[in-house]
Amino acid sequence: MSTSNHSETTVWKPHVLSPAVLLLTAITLLGLTVLTIAAAQVELGEWKLVAALGIAAVKASIVGLFFMHLKYDKRFNSLVLVASIFFAAFFIGFVIFDTMQYQPTIRAMRDAEQAK
Repeated sequence: MSTSNHSETTVWKPHVLSPAVLLLTAITLLGLTVLTIAAAQVELGEWKLVAALGIAAVKASIVGLFFMHLKYDKRFNSLVLVASIFFAAFFIGFVIFDTMQYQPTIRAMRDAEQAK
């Protein structure tokens, strides 16, 4: 008596993006780069960092979704990528805000030491 194990295999198929999608993605990334430069020129105070990290997170998500073809993969993989990018930007922002809060104290101590 023979038993046959039929394992279901999934066939990987390459996904080719059309030139229009690639061009639109590139134009979007260039537009976001221009937006980053424009945001750097405007005085936003502490929000400048939030704007820069937000734009960078969107750009990284677009690169991952379109150029790495995660948009056409399982939705969970796209969700993990986008969420991790935004969490990384969020945590980096907290660290930078924390260090910026102590900068006046550090500068005052350095100036006092140099005055001696």
